[in-house]
Amino acid sequence: MPNRNPNAAELKRANELLADIRERLVGLAHGDPLLLFAYRRKVMKERGYDERGKPVARRKLKVLKWEEQGGRCAHCNEELPLEYSELDRKNAPDGYTAENTDLVHAKCHQARQAAKRYT
Repeated sequence: MPNRNPNAAELKRANELLADIRERLVGLAHGDPLLLFAYRRKVMKERGYDERGKPVARRKLKVLKWEEQGGRCAHCNEELPLEYSELDRKNAPDGYTAENTDLVHAKCHQARQAAKRYT
């Protein structure tokens, strides 16, 4: 299933929120460009965690999936080195959980994304 996109009214509200956030960050920085940069980076990092979870949790999930899958790619069933593996969500909004992910090669992940027309 393709990911949902906001309609025009929802997109307008999202853009208004983004403008408000930008304005608030500028206000918090009080004209300090380095502080503004730091605030932007902090917000971006935390929003990434909201979407993908923390790196430690994803690493633990990769180990779990690697063990469950017997060290093999869920897509092509070939040997899969843990350090070069990627978690592929079956349904992106459901997040990175054991039930919602497969561990795959990068090339297999790209092929799956292309097949879903996400790339």
